[in-house]
Amino acid sequence: MRFKVFAVGDKLEKFYLEAIKEYEKRLSRYCDIKLIHIKKEEQLLRKINENSIVIVVTTTENPISSEELANKVDNWASIGTSNVAVIIGARSTSYSESLTFSQMEMDLGLETTILFEQVYRAYRIINNHPYHK
Repeated sequence: MRFKVFAVGDKLEKFYLEAIKEYEKRLSRYCDIKLIHIKKEEQLLRKINENSIVIVVTTTENPISSEELANKVDNWASIGTSNVAVIIGARSTSYSESLTFSQMEMDLGLETTILFEQVYRAYRIINNHPYHK
């Protein structure tokens, strides 16, 4: 499965980028995941693969658990979804599904880092691997 995570907004702090890079490395054994930082929401449409399921991270729905996210990821894989576009920081984009980690507003970098961490946790759950080293 290929994930493209679109972070829409201003600057991402270096320490967030370093954490995301670590999760990209850990996730490489399970999936292909890539961060794409975009400054303006208008640039999104050109970047999203038309065959992708589009997920928007929001704060308006009920938060889901790590296990529920693992079930979603596993379900996408079982129905043959190979491209997943996750959008953080853009609220007016049309999407297939929404995903809520928390109803609290967060910094773009923090929210993006949490997404990468939760995708990693989801794959650990799916593969019955312990989360902590």
